[in-house]
Amino acid sequence: QVQLVESGGGLVQPGDSLGLSCAASGFSFSLYHMSWHRQAPGNQRELVATVTKGGSTNYADSVKGRFTISRDNAKKTVYLQMNSLKPEDTAVYFCNAVAYFNTRINYWGQGTQVTVSS
Repeated sequence: QVQLVESGGGLVQPGDSLGLSCAASGFSFSLYHMSWHRQAPGNQRELVATVTKGGSTNYADSVKGRFTISRDNAKKTVYLQMNSLKPEDTAVYFCNAVAYFNTRINYWGQGTQVTVSS
């Protein structure tokens, strides 16, 4: 059974840091590109950061320099370290796994709420 389970969300103040984790199971984690997405109320889901199966990373302009994505293939876990958080970072954060074999295979987690408010 494929699972992506996010954890680490919560309520923080502007300027604080928060780390998210996404634990994967049920598929060959090391073969998948992993990413974090977020969705704020009334907005479309947007890509935040990506780490490829080879370890290359990419970030949305809005989080570049503040967020860091990483992965641990041995633990089958992807992380998102968020620093200097802003109120506009408030959203539900989702973990995603994608691979391209004969077809595109795509998995989503259930999401974890991050709220940045004073």
